[in-house]
Amino acid sequence: MTEQPTSPRKKLIIGGAAAAVVAAGVICVVSVNAQDPDPGSKTPVVADIANTNLQQSTHLTIAAATKAAQAALDAAGKDNQHVTVAVVDRDGNTVVVLRGDGAGPQSYQSAQQKAFTAVSWNAPTSQLADRLSTTPHLADIPGTLFLAGGTPVTAKGGAPIAGIGVAGAPSGTQDEKFAQAGLAALGN
Repeated sequence: MTEQPTSPRKKLIIGGAAAAVVAAGVICVVSVNAQDPDPGSKTPVVADIANTNLQQSTHLTIAAATKAAQAALDAAGKDNQHVTVAVVDRDGNTVVVLRGDGAGPQSYQSAQQKAFTAVSWNAPTSQLADRLSTTPHLADIPGTLFLAGGTPVTAKGGAPIAGIGVAGAPSGTQDEKFAQAGLAALGN
């Protein structure tokens, strides 16, 4: 059986039918949306939760986190060190990372892990590294790095709200010095 070429009239009928199907779909969508023209006008459902069930937390702004990271990076630059600086929030989520020119590839993740470790235990990572001699399994906790170079950022009263981690200098002592410069930039 040989296939016959489609006539112009048949093409017109098929094209018209396809356009009608599309138009019908658009009309159905418009009519569905028209049933509730302003869903925002409905009264929201509000849960009645007692204030004793709520907890408020403090977080650094992006501007403050960037200020701290830049101050740490600048301090490293003055010592001719190529580092990466990470700032994480209270939950350990990365807020900002600045990777200095020439910083090693390992420094990115190491800086984040140092910042995470510092905020998690609310202590400089140099102090936490000393704890490994008595509790070596601390190092098994995912995302942590017990090397000097991380410092917590605290709110009034000492509650941790962020962590600053620096990695890439030849020693953890230098990394921690740069993290402290970031902390100082916050007036903390």
